[in-house]
Amino acid sequence: MAHIDYFLSTLSPYVYLAGTRPQEIAARHGATIRYRPIDLNALFPRTGGATLAERHQSRKDYRLQELRRQSEKVGLPLKPKPMHWPTNPAPSSYAIIAAQNAGGGDLGALVQAIGRACWAEERDIAEDDVIRACLEEAGFDPSLTDSGLLSGAEEYASNLEHAVAQGVFGAPFFIVGEEKFWGQDRLDDLDAHLASLKA
Repeated sequence: MAHIDYFLSTLSPYVYLAGTRPQEIAARHGATIRYRPIDLNALFPRTGGATLAERHQSRKDYRLQELRRQSEKVGLPLKPKPMHWPTNPAPSSYAIIAAQNAGGGDLGALVQAIGRACWAEERDIAEDDVIRACLEEAGFDPSLTDSGLLSGAEEYASNLEHAVAQGVFGAPFFIVGEEKFWGQDRLDDLDAHLASLKA
């Protein structure tokens, strides 16, 4: 059975634009998927990247065009400069980790609810009430925001080290064995690769 390590940031607009497609692709091919939230601002300087604030204006301008095009392409509303961005990604990341460890809900729906809260609804995903609402929407116990903090923090830090070791440099980033796929616009390639493993 194939396995996907899915490295994501709850602050990434491209993770939001990936929607629930990673989960759907995994299910279609009988693959398992592990969600690994990471801190992109900690990852970038260790892998040759730059935070948005440090990028040249031409890159910033292109990013805004690309967000508009990709949003239209996948049919998901997106505000390119949401009110509460950037914010602290740790609490929402801990919630994903706690939910994954607890089970009982829909992880793809949780990741998407958090992304939608930030990029479409302009809510602050560092706030407990926003995270609780996202957990509940995805079928998880909202009290996971309280119970999963310590283990979530440890796994969040571990995910970053694992990402660096595995050659991850952005998000969303998918690894299947030795094959790596960066970006929500590579999901068709991920899908095709998983299909080839069954051929």
